Amino acid sequence: MSSHATNLNLDLQRHTLDNGLQVVLHRDASLPLVAVNLWYHVGSKNERPGRTGFAHLFEHMLFQGSANVGTNEHFRYIQQVGGVANGSTWYDRTNYYETVPAHHLDLALWLESDRMGFFLPALTQENLDTQRDVVMNERRQRVENQPYGGAGERINDLLYPPGHPYHWPVIGYMEDIAAATLEDARAFFSSYYTPNNAVLSVVGDIQPEDALERIESWFGEIPPGPPVSPVVPVATPLGGERRGMIPDDVSLPRVYIAFRAPAYGQREWYTADLLAAVLAGGKSSPLYRDLVYGRQIAQDVGASVGPQECGGTFMLVATARPGVSAAALEEALLGHLAAVAAAPPDPADLERARNRMLTDYYSGLQRLDTLADLFSQFATYFDDPAAGLAEAERYLDVTPRELMEYAATWCTEPQRVVVSVVPRKAS
Repeated sequence: MSSHATNLNLDLQRHTLDNGLQVVLHRDASLPLVAVNLWYHVGSKNERPGRTGFAHLFEHMLFQGSANVGTNEHFRYIQQVGGVANGSTWYDRTNYYETVPAHHLDLALWLESDRMGFFLPALTQENLDTQRDVVMNERRQRVENQPYGGAGERINDLLYPPGHPYHWPVIGYMEDIAAATLEDARAFFSSYYTPNNAVLSVVGDIQPEDALERIESWFGEIPPGPPVSPVVPVATPLGGERRGMIPDDVSLPRVYIAFRAPAYGQREWYTADLLAAVLAGGKSSPLYRDLVYGRQIAQDVGASVGPQECGGTFMLVATARPGVSAAALEEALLGHLAAVAAAPPDPADLERARNRMLTDYYSGLQRLDTLADLFSQFATYFDDPAAGLAEAERYLDVTPRELMEYAATWCTEPQRVVVSVVPRKAS
């Protein structure tokens, strides 16, 4: 892999409609397809205690029809032309996306514009009740009845104080989902699912001038919503190590070690992301070599940092081999953190991690849907859609000493949360 990032200079066009909708256009005629990607700058962090789960609920609700589209018709229309569609919710955003044959661009634009501008007339108590039940069942499947499913919530509960926008889970709490009213839903939609709080990226076999005319015709008459104020949490120190143990119906212990991290976009966030890749990115990484293949005390390991606007979560996780205790696994993980805080990583491990990350990054840019999502992401978070094309350079600039200093500064005992999930019979 080259020591210098490739200078990507894709031809982007950027516009803002009179109603505030940001539009990013990129022509790529290599395939007769077009990716339509719509980001709303709203996620679970825009909720409040007692009213959690709304952003994720609306991810489901917006597929339940609008004034001119019937329940579940969104998917049917897209599938009829051979396209694909979906959506997702995160702490800081909600996105919806379609990839369709290029000559069906109008279909995707119509569907997205109809639910942005004409969702509320189709919002009924029946639709709300139906999707609320779907989300509550999803929570049961993914969290309450899923092995190790409660760990993520417990980590955030300990890592972020009550009232912090990352304290509660993206899917919300069961009692809050159950208590959601039609009035609550209408108010949440009117506040956040508006053109002035959205970015629309269209990438593929398009003529940008023609695409902009179509976007203007479908979205231009939707009125803007109220200004959306940024969420700025109060910074409070953790104040010492916090620990949690979760007895669960599992056969093997699993250990999570988490720390607060910088906000996405900061140089130190990229340092944390590269450190995670150095430690556990692939089966040639130090954690795999030592814990899985060498000492054989873990059957899997991982490291990650979340790309969140108000500060990420840097986390190590490992599942024990049979007969290995959670305490032994924790000690081994902390040993690796202490080692990287005391000395820069092995040059071969750093080079491997960088190469792996760049391979994944550049491979993703070959997909229209990934490229469209990247443009929406950087327009939403940083008001600069083209900045996503310089991501690789940020990882190449990080020095070995910065990795060491990050671990020594951010991954210390007073800032640490440890959650162990253990077999219920052994707890």
